[in-house]
Amino acid sequence: MSNNKVNTAVLVDKFKGRFGNKIIETKVEFGEVTHVVAKDDLLGVLTILKGDGDFMMDWLSDVVGVDYLPKKPRFELVYHLLSTKKKHRIRIKIRVEDGEEIPSVTSIWAGASFAEREAYDMFGFIFKGHPDLRRIYLAEDWEGHPLRKDYPLRGYKDEYNPNGVDPKGK
Repeated sequence: MSNNKVNTAVLVDKFKGRFGNKIIETKVEFGEVTHVVAKDDLLGVLTILKGDGDFMMDWLSDVVGVDYLPKKPRFELVYHLLSTKKKHRIRIKIRVEDGEEIPSVTSIWAGASFAEREAYDMFGFIFKGHPDLRRIYLAEDWEGHPLRKDYPLRGYKDEYNPNGVDPKGK
């Protein structure tokens, strides 16, 4: 059995054995494993994935958002994890509505701080318990979140962008 098939078996079978009732959906595409879990189960699942000897997900490589407007729930938040010891990857997704608080994973991976700030800046996700949740790219007084599907393509009109859309609808 190839190493990729062994990793996939661990990431699917052992994951299902460990978290069966917490899994909403599982997909394996192109040898990559993705599990969708409930937002309330996120911290528990990620804590075990980091510490459990079968998984050993010691590196959170990214936290990204996806906007599925007009679908409900509107957003997915995707956690890309890597085990540098086991040489396998996994994605954990949660689905959230606009304005829902999401638990910060900075208590598990301190490096999540910048990725969560980016997701906040670009999508407006609120990470409960984040030690320094503020914009990372845009000015603090910037209106809106540019990666949302309802953000105007030309941006909002202001002193730097006279061709943008008026945020007040005037």
